[in-house]
Parts: sequence; structure tokens; C-alpha cells
Amino acid sequence: MTKTNERSIRKDEHVRYVLNQTEKNETDFNRVHLVHHSLPDFNLEDIDLSSSFGVINWAVPLYINAMTGGSEWTKDINEKLALVAKATGLPMSLGSMHAAIKDPSVESSFSIARKMNPNGFLMANVGADVPVEHVHEIIELIDANALQIHINAAQELIMPEGDRQFKNWKQNIQQIINTVDIPVIVKEVGFGMSRETISSLLELGVIYIDISGRGGTNFAEIENLRRKNQEMDYMQTWGQSTVISLIESEHFQKNAHILASGGVTTPLDAVKCLALGARAVGLSKIVLERVMNDGVDNTVQFINDFIYQMKKITLLTNSRTLKDLNSTPRVLSSELENWKTQRMGNDDE
Repeated sequence: MTKTNERSIRKDEHVRYVLNQTEKNETDFNRVHLVHHSLPDFNLEDIDLSSSFGVINWAVPLYINAMTGGSEWTKDINEKLALVAKATGLPMSLGSMHAAIKDPSVESSFSIARKMNPNGFLMANVGADVPVEHVHEIIELIDANALQIHINAAQELIMPEGDRQFKNWKQNIQQIINTVDIPVIVKEVGFGMSRETISSLLELGVIYIDISGRGGTNFAEIENLRRKNQEMDYMQTWGQSTVISLIESEHFQKNAHILASGGVTTPLDAVKCLALGARAVGLSKIVLERVMNDGVDNTVQFINDFIYQMKKITLLTNSRTLKDLNSTPRVLSSELENWKTQRMGNDDE
């Protein structure tokens, strides 16, 4: 089997396992409670969910997060996702674009997104080990508005054929930051981020960070399923949830633009992320499932309804804007308060 075929098969396997994934990790969204206001000061049409952070300006604080590309089947998926993004105005990230570097024959599985959505906000996606010269090629391939660098050490270590070399990641990320003239977002792939990781990223010059917590697509489970022997299946609950990762990010939210993804399935989940300091919220599996099962038009309607419901919930917190929402009262469960106390309780910074 050629390397091209191996990569394409792996890409297709990932999507199939994501769609079939039924085991749910604890997201912690049920442990965050927003305070209800019975007498709102606004009308629903007053609610403004636009989000501006750094040089990025989005009409709504949602984006279609990185999922796939690299095969004929995933080209069809990216075409559909791009049409959804165009109709809803949502930004969209492509999946890891390594395959396009190694095999030009699969470039169209990524460039199809720009073809279908010529004026949309598209994010290219590379790993932390991709050389700078290839990064520029990938950005040009889709005329990207931003670049995602995914960090996925846990996935690589569980993946049978995954990488085992990581100590050059920081240096490479810094080189990319210094040579790329579009926003660079460093994102996890579903294992969450610690305050130590966020601090290290800020030291490297990264100011856009997607904490991508545990609770959504579980790459530990997926990579174990791809093994002949599931020798690391005990790692399927590894990492921090999106909620805990947002708590870990609190100290840095004035200096970094925090994005949240991982396990977001309802408008209430999304609003809770925004209340915890996220500037925008990424959706992935729920959009993938919709577009695969119900088609583009129904997915567009789903997203428009999702945004409308977010506005209703925002109103019920007596917030008009995302800035208001970020300061709205919220109550954390004892489990989350315990985490916060142990991790940040003695913080003198």
C-alpha cells in the first residue's frame, strides 16, 4: 500500500470513528450555572453577539472547527461544510493539511473549501512540527485568513504510527508566529489546556488560543480503536474538560484571546463558554453529523437556530453583549471550585 493510500485511509477512519463515537466524556457544562434574571433590561433584537478580538472580527462567536480533508470522501465533506459556512457566515477551519504537503493529489480536498466559499473566513491547519516553508504553502493553498496550529501530543502517543518527538514544537511554533502575517491560533485536539501550557504559549508570542477540552471528539478512543490491541484504552478519560480549561485560562484572558471548543452540543453550552471568558466557540461533531445525515440546507437551519437560541439565553442573563456576558453572575459546582482552589487558590501572581 502506498503512503498516499495509507494517509487517505487514516483520514477516512478518523471520520468514521467520530461519527460512530457514542461514549461521552464528562464535559462539566452541567457544573456551571448561569443566574437567571426575571426582568431583563433589553429586547431580543437588542442582543449583539458580534465578537472582536485582536485583528479578528466575527459577526457571531461561533466557528466550524477543524475536522477533515486528505481523501476523496473528505473532499465531499469539506465541500458541504464550506457551503454551510458560506450560508451562515461562520468561519471554518480545515482539518490537518499535512497530506497536502506530502501529496499534491489530495490538495483539492482542502482547496474545495475556498472554491465553495470564496469570501469566507477560512483557517488553514497544520501540526506543530510542520516546517515554516510548508506552512506558507498551506496558507496559499486556501488563501487562509488565519492559521491553526494543532498540538496533539496525547493523540500522537496513543496513535500506533504517531510521532514520538516533541521537544522542537515550541521553537517551531515561535518561528511560524514570527514569519506568518495572519492570525495564528494554537489549538488542542480535545485534551484541554493547563495554565502552564497557556503561559508557555504566551511566552512564544501566541495570543490566539483554542483550549479545546475533553468532552467532544475523543482521539484517545479513536486511536485505540485503530490499534490491533487497545493497550492504552485506559487513557480515554485523559485531559481537562473545556470548562476546566477555561478556568485554567482565567489569569491570562486579559493578554490572550481564548477560544473554546470540545463537547459543545447546545446553545447553553456555548453561552457558558462565553460567560467563562471565551471570545468564540467552536462546533465540530454536531455540525459533521448534521451535514452527513441531514444535508447542507438542514444544517444551515440548525446553525441559524443555534445562534438565535444563544441570543435568547444571553437575554435571560440580562446581558446585551459578549462583554456583558463575560461578567454575568455564574455559580460553579463544588467539584469545579475544588479544582480551582487546588490549582489557583494559592496563586500570588
